[in-house]
Amino acid sequence: MSVGEGASEINAVSFLVLPLARYRLRFRSSAAAKLPAYAGSAWRGAFGHALKKIVCVTRLDTCPPCLLYRSCPYPYIFETPPPLGAQKMRKYTTAPHPFILEPPQAPEDDLYELGLTLIGRGHTYLPYVIHAFDRAGQEGLGSGRAPMKLVDVSQAEPADSVAWTRIYEPGGILKAHPPTVPRIPEAPPAARLRFETPLRLQRDGSLVRPETFRFGDLFGALLRRVSMLTCFHTDTPLETAFAELMREARQLELKGTKLKWKDWTRYSSRQKTEMEKSRRT
Repeated sequence: MSVGEGASEINAVSFLVLPLARYRLRFRSSAAAKLPAYAGSAWRGAFGHALKKIVCVTRLDTCPPCLLYRSCPYPYIFETPPPLGAQKMRKYTTAPHPFILEPPQAPEDDLYELGLTLIGRGHTYLPYVIHAFDRAGQEGLGSGRAPMKLVDVSQAEPADSVAWTRIYEPGGILKAHPPTVPRIPEAPPAARLRFETPLRLQRDGSLVRPETFRFGDLFGALLRRVSMLTCFHTDTPLETAFAELMREARQLELKGTKLKWKDWTRYSSRQKTEMEKSRRT
């Protein structure tokens, strides 16, 4: 998808403070692990299952009735309730999670690399996160449940760097760096976006199809997500001219798109049920 040149300039004044910490976890498998086409879902489910098993002390089936609901690492990372008394975005019953997974591509020399980003205060729980992924790997992923052994963890320093520093090996000491705010580059005259995984967007309560896709659909979803992340996971909520930004985004024309419709069903380990089919572009 290419955003056309000659787009009008957005004059809205904004100040984004979103600290990030990017990690790379490497696993070695003794057998050929057959991960699904979109391995992120498998890793996410295995991570959540292992994290709850590690930190839950009450063993309740659901988290909200628990006395530790708002102090336990598991709900904050994986179910993320909005803070009590939140003045902004009060209509939301859940907040975006403070982590992003970049699932591994085809392994090289039986090594799988899993990308992980922790956002804002999510960095505080890095030891729990690493331990949970270590346990998840030991229990096995994908078809055949081939176990994977955590080899090491590296961190990009600063967060927008391409240089990686090893910060942990099993049995060693974790030497993590604090999160940093990535530098925002100058906007190019044109850009091409490539979606590596299915994307689900809505406009006015209806799913956006390939033939109805507009840049404003994507920009609006990203703007809401960034705003919610700063609100729930940092001390500096985003303050900007949201309406003006959306007006400008809707005016941007696409030079062309190559999108296709996909029906996708996934199984939720937490809910122990097959999730309803969702259509994605």
